[in-house]
Amino acid sequence: MSGTEQQALADALGAEYAAVYAYGMIATHAGADQQRTVAQYTAAHRARRDATVDILSGRRGTVPPPEAAYTMPLAVTDPDTAAQLAIVVETDTAVAWRAVVEQADTDTTRRIGIEALTESAGRLAVWRSVRGADPATTAFPGRP
Repeated sequence: MSGTEQQALADALGAEYAAVYAYGMIATHAGADQQRTVAQYTAAHRARRDATVDILSGRRGTVPPPEAAYTMPLAVTDPDTAAQLAIVVETDTAVAWRAVVEQADTDTTRRIGIEALTESAGRLAVWRSVRGADPATTAFPGRP
């Protein structure tokens, strides 16, 4: 694994750590009708985090630890701001996984990046829809 591929995977892992943390805040303030979605998306980010740790470990890469805490980019006080935070989280993970696709040295890593980017883009569309965005999707998800 090249240094750039390893760094892209480490950065994606960092985005997944932050996502899991942020979804704790989102769960606290999301509306009752969003709790199932929040639980599913939290589980998806945990699974992606764990898989990325396994990839880095298996390739003898450095596995960065999670931070003790993460600063939220906005105050979350109600269902609307919870959805806003979810949009930020899914955008950040899409950006990180797009970088993995761009920096991948192998078809396997590229496939993993594409799967993760696709998942993030799907979740992003759901949250954008919750906030009334039309269209709910964006062209080229993960593009900074």
